[in-house]
Amino acid sequence: MPGDDQLVRIGGRRLRLTNLTKVLYPETGTTKAEVIDYYTRIAPTMIPHIVGRPVTRKRWPDGVGTNAHPGQPFFAKDLERGAPEWIRRLPIPHSGGPKDYPIAGDVPTIVYLAQVASLELHVPQWRFTPTGDRGDADRLVLDLDPGPGVGLPECAQVARWARDILTPMGLEPYPVTSGSKGIQLYSALPPGQSSEAASALAHELARAIEADHPDLVVSSMKKSLRGGRVLIDWSQNNGSKTTIAPYSLRGRSHPTVAVPRTWDELDDPGLRHLLFDEVLVRVDEMGDPLAPLGFHSGGRDAGEGPLSTYISMRSAERTPEPVPSNPAAAVRAADELPSFVIQEHHATALHWDFRLERDGVLVSWAVPRGVPHSYRRNNLAIQTEDHPMEYASFEGTIPLGEYGGGTVTIWDDGRYELEKWRDDEIIFTAEGRPGGPLGRVRLAFIRTEGKGQKSSWLLHRMKTDAEGRVQPDGIPVEPSPQADEPRRGARRRRSASPPPRPADPPEQPSNRTVAELLDSAPEAPWPPAPADLRPMLSTTASPERARADARQWGEPAWAEAKWDGIRAVGVWDGASLRLWARSGNESTAKYPEITGGDPGLGDEPCVVDGELVALDNGRPSFALLQTRMNLVGVGDIARLAKRTPVHYYLFDVLVARGRDVTGLPLSDRRRILEDLAGHTMTSIVVPPVFDDVDAALEASRRFDLEGIVVKDPRSTYRRGTRSESSLKVKLTRTQEVVIAGIRPGQGGRASTFGSLLLGINGPDGLQYAGRVGTGFSDATLQTLLTVFAPLHAEENPLVGVPSLDARGVQWLRPELVGEVEFGEFTPAGILRHPRWRGLRPDKRPADVVRES
Repeated sequence: MPGDDQLVRIGGRRLRLTNLTKVLYPETGTTKAEVIDYYTRIAPTMIPHIVGRPVTRKRWPDGVGTNAHPGQPFFAKDLERGAPEWIRRLPIPHSGGPKDYPIAGDVPTIVYLAQVASLELHVPQWRFTPTGDRGDADRLVLDLDPGPGVGLPECAQVARWARDILTPMGLEPYPVTSGSKGIQLYSALPPGQSSEAASALAHELARAIEADHPDLVVSSMKKSLRGGRVLIDWSQNNGSKTTIAPYSLRGRSHPTVAVPRTWDELDDPGLRHLLFDEVLVRVDEMGDPLAPLGFHSGGRDAGEGPLSTYISMRSAERTPEPVPSNPAAAVRAADELPSFVIQEHHATALHWDFRLERDGVLVSWAVPRGVPHSYRRNNLAIQTEDHPMEYASFEGTIPLGEYGGGTVTIWDDGRYELEKWRDDEIIFTAEGRPGGPLGRVRLAFIRTEGKGQKSSWLLHRMKTDAEGRVQPDGIPVEPSPQADEPRRGARRRRSASPPPRPADPPEQPSNRTVAELLDSAPEAPWPPAPADLRPMLSTTASPERARADARQWGEPAWAEAKWDGIRAVGVWDGASLRLWARSGNESTAKYPEITGGDPGLGDEPCVVDGELVALDNGRPSFALLQTRMNLVGVGDIARLAKRTPVHYYLFDVLVARGRDVTGLPLSDRRRILEDLAGHTMTSIVVPPVFDDVDAALEASRRFDLEGIVVKDPRSTYRRGTRSESSLKVKLTRTQEVVIAGIRPGQGGRASTFGSLLLGINGPDGLQYAGRVGTGFSDATLQTLLTVFAPLHAEENPLVGVPSLDARGVQWLRPELVGEVEFGEFTPAGILRHPRWRGLRPDKRPADVVRES
């Protein structure tokens, strides 16, 4: 089915997904796209249980078939030809020669395995060592397999007997329903246990339980003994054997999953195997019951490893640098792009240390002249010893006389997208922190002489970005004068000092007085029509675009803080102030501290544009604002107005003294606004403007603001349109969503709901965007249930909801808008790691579009 192929980028990797509409589970209609989506979303939870382990796969290229006509799978050990070169692999000897097994330590690798129909992932109970050898066993597994005539309830009983023995031994067991027939029990083993010793221990445990309960338990593999009994399969602790990985799909007629469970669930007489959509919901709502075993042998317990050189050159008693006790690389979750850091190092010779995260360490180069600002020059780079991951946040002064003595400060840091990593060439795109000096730039390290530590390289700024577009020149690197001052601690510690005073607004191109400006504007119709109160909207942009456009618009730049409130257009008729939300709904009564008295806007009519903001210790808090947005009772509103007062931050004016000023440039409107609001009440504020985009970004980041808005000072105000002359740069990823359905809750949420089904408008209608099950307080859950009650509907308003995701849903009329934080969109357009922020009664469902 070539028509449904897609080339996607996930986790910085390019991957072609094919045959997405192909049905892999005929009895449920589950497609390959749904399988890939499941593995994309579950990967961050699954990775801690499989990272560092060789993955044996069970593949169903033609689907699992039906009970009557099952599909034909095959086991795959060796990574197939044509697999992307970026997939990490390690060899294991076999009689026919070594086989390269994939190491699934990141989301792109798991998505690739799903792309080739690797429905089942199996792993052993050991991990590779940092040198690529087979390590010791780090966990014990007992596989409880029911024979004819028994099932999950009997397996659960045997599991409880096993727990009674394992727990006093210090081997606390964690149950997993296998998704096939039985239950597995996992226990963390202390260091130094061979697979042979683990297998012998499991065998003795199985025999002991069999001796106590011979009528229900058998430890022998003979099939003739298994009728009416549960086999405790101890043999899967053998170093050459594997077990279905936690959170792996199963190749059964229905898409069940090997899913970790709680012991309370095992006591449920209705215990059953779970389908993949149910697993996604439970992970959203309750997390991972097996989390204590994740990364179990990720500690540094090796005698030799990639950090041996680093440790040999430092003493923890004499340097503030992080010095790990063992030289093994860190085992890290890889559900996001790898990190980098560039540190300005005033040692004997000034240089910049460029460090890239790779395989659990920071591969490092000393660059005497820093990052080149143009593709026309290459800067020398000398490879140094690998550094521990903890070094990525290090700032401080290394004592003179110690290795690298001098001051280290972070010049910039962030994440990078890798294109190529060879022994002699590394190509990547790095994106620094918002407002940082690096920006987003495609770079290359090219080896010119030597190998390993002290080898010579060139650091090259590529002429084009990864899409072939010409990259602009950067800023020449200059040393920071304060870098030689002694500093302690990490850059990420929040400063307690007040924010820097923003610059005054840009100089005005107009020499006319405010009165002259108003005289030049036409009279405004009064009272204003609803269409006259539709605010101008901003376009989402990256920091790079905002900087570039600001330069094009002329110096100085114009940047305002983004306040994380709700938009409000204020209409003052000379006697009362009324507020209108972006949705067109009036919100005057909700904010009496703003609308209940004289706002100080003069005697003549005006229309202003701004943001309603609630402050928590001087910082905007959308959570606090939520407590005000949905109130309707006069008493409740009055009480909360005193407890959580709201401020009205003004940033534009549409009508002043009866004149329509929307046709004037922003710089002139700003002068009119400042004149108009010169004597307002204390809760109505005109915040200052920054004249530098990077300074605005840095201040916004430091004080936990939502972001900034960069504007063209020459631009007019265009009612009801999304303007390219107003660019919003968000420091956190948020998305407005339409609420379309309710999933029932479990456990502590049985009386409310488990998650909400979300939609975003697309070309085919309201497109399914996933579920959100976190971020709700108990009070919010109860409030939302009340709000949802009159919206119950019979029909599904969403497009593209998988049939299994729709099971048990109470549909809602799509009339409410909410907002979520999230990590990224999956290739299928599903929000990854969404977290509830709150309802947005100021927004209309028709205006909800994908913002990222």
